Amino acid sequence: MESHWFGKIVVKMRYVILIASILLLIPAALGYLHTRINYDMLSYLPEDIETMKGQKIMVDEFGTGGFSMIVCEGMKNKDVLKMKEKMSEVPHVDKIVWYDSIADISIPAELFPDRIRRIFLSEDGNATMMVAVFDVTMSSDEAMEAVRALRKIANEQTFISGMTAVVEDTRELSDREAPVYVLIAVILCTIVLMLTMDSFLAPLFFLLSIGFAVIYNLGTNIVFGQVSYVTKALAAVLQLGVTLDYSIFLWHSYEEQKTLLAQSRPDECDKDMKQEAMAAAISATLSSVVGSSVTTMAGFLALCFMSFTLGKDLGLVMAKGVLFGVVGCVTVLPSLLLIFDRAIERTHHRALLPQFKKIPRFVQRFYPLLLIAFALIWIPAVKGYFNTQVYYNLDSTLPESLPSVTANRKLSEDFGMNTTQMILVPSDMDPEAVSELCGELKKIDGIKSVLGIDALIGSEIPRELLPGEILQVFEKGGWQMLLMMSEYKTASPEVNRQCSEITQVISRYDSRCMLVGEAACTKDLIEITNHDFNTVNWVSIGVIAVIILFVFRSVSLPVILVAAIEFAIFINMGIPYYTGTTLPFIASIVIGTIQLGSTVDYAILMTTRYRTERESGKDRKESIYIAHSTSIASILVSAFSFFAATFGVGLYSEIDMISSLCTLMARGALISMVTVIFILPALLYAFDRVILYTSLGFRPKKQTDISGTAVHSRNVVHQGGNL
Repeated sequence: MESHWFGKIVVKMRYVILIASILLLIPAALGYLHTRINYDMLSYLPEDIETMKGQKIMVDEFGTGGFSMIVCEGMKNKDVLKMKEKMSEVPHVDKIVWYDSIADISIPAELFPDRIRRIFLSEDGNATMMVAVFDVTMSSDEAMEAVRALRKIANEQTFISGMTAVVEDTRELSDREAPVYVLIAVILCTIVLMLTMDSFLAPLFFLLSIGFAVIYNLGTNIVFGQVSYVTKALAAVLQLGVTLDYSIFLWHSYEEQKTLLAQSRPDECDKDMKQEAMAAAISATLSSVVGSSVTTMAGFLALCFMSFTLGKDLGLVMAKGVLFGVVGCVTVLPSLLLIFDRAIERTHHRALLPQFKKIPRFVQRFYPLLLIAFALIWIPAVKGYFNTQVYYNLDSTLPESLPSVTANRKLSEDFGMNTTQMILVPSDMDPEAVSELCGELKKIDGIKSVLGIDALIGSEIPRELLPGEILQVFEKGGWQMLLMMSEYKTASPEVNRQCSEITQVISRYDSRCMLVGEAACTKDLIEITNHDFNTVNWVSIGVIAVIILFVFRSVSLPVILVAAIEFAIFINMGIPYYTGTTLPFIASIVIGTIQLGSTVDYAILMTTRYRTERESGKDRKESIYIAHSTSIASILVSAFSFFAATFGVGLYSEIDMISSLCTLMARGALISMVTVIFILPALLYAFDRVILYTSLGFRPKKQTDISGTAVHSRNVVHQGGNL
């Protein structure tokens, strides 16, 4: 047997590798615990857009970026004041603005000007509103801690709304659910593997080995400083789903090598034979999974081309996870299998998967009809794909029962407010012009009120006579801040039009004025991600097509294989249109790239065997039949494992962004599986001649017989025989 130097080193050092891999879990766990998790999706917007520049000014000049609206229902003013005083003492709460910041609460509300009364008092007089101003950014750990402290002080009649509260609820829910995601994925994958493989115990070592790789991956995220909660929630599940194939391949290769050695050298020591078989299996696995892992990594790395840098966050972590998965598969897993060989041997059983003979014969017989169906299904798939609705309102991803969602609903019901926006105005701007600006802003459809120095007091009163508390909140570092309350919901067409109108108005007064806040950032998010959608899809298609071109040295196969998987992607992404489901925006951007990168391997597996049989001299029908029948079992196990890793999470998660992504990935794995099993062979039948003329390595090598005549080598295998 040829020398397998890397495999032999792994086999010889198996105990050292296992001990080292266990010890490496310690720094990995420490790295994981010290990696900050970012729960604010808007922070991934490009830093060079105006809204993000405005956010930076808010932090640098005002020392703030976070606000929370506190709604108090059915409370007396003196009780509200007591609660306000307690809340003002919470760390990182800079100020709490209420109408006592302007005048004594003993003055009846009816005596206040309408512009002030409308801000702090609901129309029915049953609710009042305070504005909590944080001295830290909206999604910082300190701001979230402040919200937790404010909630402890608040009574049942008090509701704390705002983006910081939404981020805090997202953190709490995500941290609670994430461990369950892993548990669900492991249990379902174990069931699938135990039913489809010939050992009950080996799958547990597969998952243990992948678990090591997952911890290494999560631990090394510390080099990025922070990762998003979406990445944290999906990384383990996705890594399990896309790298499990490598373990299955190693196992099958190991079993095959043991059988070959037992037949050729029946008298050899069983222990030595297994070690040699494992060394050969490691080398075979390494050479085989490199191409597979490269396409998967390319799919994830394509996400780095997004302007919305959440894609880069997820793409780099998952590409790194695939790399750790490959390394673990050829080092940690072989060590575990050899060390615990006796226990594994006792759990062998007959594989439950049947020999798939009828499907290849069906496809061979009816492939013209399958191609017609392939062409016709494109029509509704494309229509659905381009018309599936997405949403951008981030609190829509959370359950209605969460405190922040309830508070935002109360704010809308009591004050008609759904969005808070901020305008930064230069301090040297004439007070009369600012008052005029505030008046014009109030006339814009949907603006309920404007909160600021000149909006509250007017330009008639000198700055020196204004309460210091008001000045400290609304004017700092050469800028004055205006808070605007809008009745339109974030990410709605109405608020986007409102943002455009506000921008036009403020630019007429001073070109330095800037609109910032959640609504403006979300409007930018919509525009940026629409561009990202096309960029990421074309980059992933292009990169993976180039990889396939080099792997098969073919011009036509990249088109055929990518077209087959894109067909599955269009169906997957088109289904929500016909079911009336609205997807979170991030799902529409990343799912196509993830599905392409992780399931194109199914097509590559079958095509590789087709090339082998064609090169050996077999004709079109025989080559495709053999490739088809021998690939189905592997494709089924791989697809069902990916499905198991993601489907349960999709059902369980209450965070719609996580649930939708996992549901789409699970469904996409099955659709890609069906496409590769039924459509890809039909395409190979139809384009066999094209493939032969546009590819290298698919034609049999010419040999010379005794008479000197050139002939093709041919290994005859009967269609229904032992494959």
